[in-house]
Amino acid sequence: MAQIVKRAYKYRFHPTPEQASELARTFGCVRLVYNKALEERTRAYTLGGRRVSYVESSAKLTEWLRHLQAAFAHFFAKRARYPTFKSKKKARASAEYTRSAFRWRDGRLTLAKMDAPLNIVWSRPIPEGAQPSTVTVSKDAAGRWFVSLLVEEKISPLPPV
Repeated sequence: MAQIVKRAYKYRFHPTPEQASELARTFGCVRLVYNKALEERTRAYTLGGRRVSYVESSAKLTEWLRHLQAAFAHFFAKRARYPTFKSKKKARASAEYTRSAFRWRDGRLTLAKMDAPLNIVWSRPIPEGAQPSTVTVSKDAAGRWFVSLLVEEKISPLPPV
């Protein structure tokens, strides 16, 4: 019996100068949202030990609050230290796009607020007919750009040995 799993495929891409500028602005906005939410939660926690839930925060913001929520869940479960603010000078940056923030047509990916599709270096194929549910764009310390496509695919179980 086939099982459906989520699998991410990561590729290099080469943005145009306009795309690089828009992505840099997006990374800055993502960092600002995360830091503002962390500041609010830190204030609530230090003033009264009160936990601010994702539901309370999400009335204002979305994607990056999930990352902050996960960081706090790990902290309160004693699996990690208290979350830290994201630095502007940190070399790594990323932004996550849900289905409504990108367009996938004929194997070409266009992000929100961009006119042209990304110039992706297809190092391996994604499964036939797969539709990405989430796209994560990142830039590493060396200045290389990457895009990760999260897709659902069917896998068949291994034969018993």
